[in-house]
Amino acid sequence: MDKKPTKLDSLKKKQEQLKAQIQALEASESARERKRETRRKILVGAFYLDKAREENRFEDIVKRMDDYLTREADRILFGLSPKIKSPDNN
Repeated sequence: MDKKPTKLDSLKKKQEQLKAQIQALEASESARERKRETRRKILVGAFYLDKAREENRFEDIVKRMDDYLTREADRILFGLSPKIKSPDNN
């Protein structure tokens, strides 16, 4: 027995399609905003690096980054030694 789709079934299907479209658009906008935020961070960082080099203060930045950076790969970028993990900070 084939059941003919009702108006309610049709509307529910349309609702599911619209929800999927909304989620896709929201995900796309979120990805765009993350890219914009990353670009802003890169530009701000580039500005401060240039200023530090112009003013011969690059070592000041490196000293500040020593306290800030925790990931070994990030520390290597600044020529910093790996942070020693204390037993409390596994």
